[in-house]
Amino acid sequence: MLALVIACILGLVFDLLVGDPPKLPHPVRWIGKLIQAQTELWNKGKMRKFRGMVMALAVVGTTMFVVTAILLVSYQISLLLGIVVEGLLIGIGLAQRSLKEAAMAVYEPLVKGDFAEARMKLSWIVGRDTDNLGEDEIVRGVVETVSENTSDGVTAPLFYAFLFGAIGLWGYKAVNTLDSMVGYKNDKYKDFGMFSAKLDDVLNFIPSRITGLLIVLGTKNETDVSLRKRLKRWAQDAKKHPSPNSGYLEAATAVQLGVELGGRNSYQGVVSHRAIMGEKLVPLTKEHIATSVIHMRIATLLFTLVMLAVEVLIFAIT
Repeated sequence: MLALVIACILGLVFDLLVGDPPKLPHPVRWIGKLIQAQTELWNKGKMRKFRGMVMALAVVGTTMFVVTAILLVSYQISLLLGIVVEGLLIGIGLAQRSLKEAAMAVYEPLVKGDFAEARMKLSWIVGRDTDNLGEDEIVRGVVETVSENTSDGVTAPLFYAFLFGAIGLWGYKAVNTLDSMVGYKNDKYKDFGMFSAKLDDVLNFIPSRITGLLIVLGTKNETDVSLRKRLKRWAQDAKKHPSPNSGYLEAATAVQLGVELGGRNSYQGVVSHRAIMGEKLVPLTKEHIATSVIHMRIATLLFTLVMLAVEVLIFAIT
């Protein structure tokens, strides 16, 4: 257990200092290529729900098998090498640094008044149309992305890393990648991707709620609204989101900042209306991007302390 805790802490430090492997293809891309190849092979004919389930389990199983093999060899050579390798595998699977860099890549041109570049950089991290967005809508896109991915990209993988090591983290990453590629409700994927989408919902259920609660309890409240009222608004608004999990992050950020998230988005010219999160006590400004990054870091730190407490409790029980 001590080795696992050290590996998790090492992974967090690696992610903060290095982030994605420089000049190297990220393992998620390899998982994505595997998913793409299997989707082209199996997403056809009858029994698509069953085919999608088998494909998803095969992708997750293959990912976890590869990570297990790497760790077995590493730990057989030496305990120290095993901890270092597992720490690196965990660090590569976290996205705290890359998420911050993506957010600040939009923030910096906004500070300079370069809206064209800000819109372009935003288009790299969101699926909505960005060509005609004003500053407040650009900011909303970034804040929503940072908020949602605080769980998807950082605390949820960290949750499974603390419980099951790098094997658990990369099992989660495989599921998350499956959902992002085939978990759509359109004609092409609604049956084939159903299992992947539901499995992603299940795996994110606990981490998203813990992370959202930590944002409300642990970050600076930018309003005069009482904690009781913010918790009530958070719980109410979270359920309005089309995702069973993402709403707990966006609603938490909204009540802490005193802003509105959600609303009108356009996807390839098709307008979509997202439920409103929070209350517009102050207008969205570019500084809220930097604040959302700070919220992510605080939530990650608090989440790590919670998981360390869980590890101590498990050790005490066993």
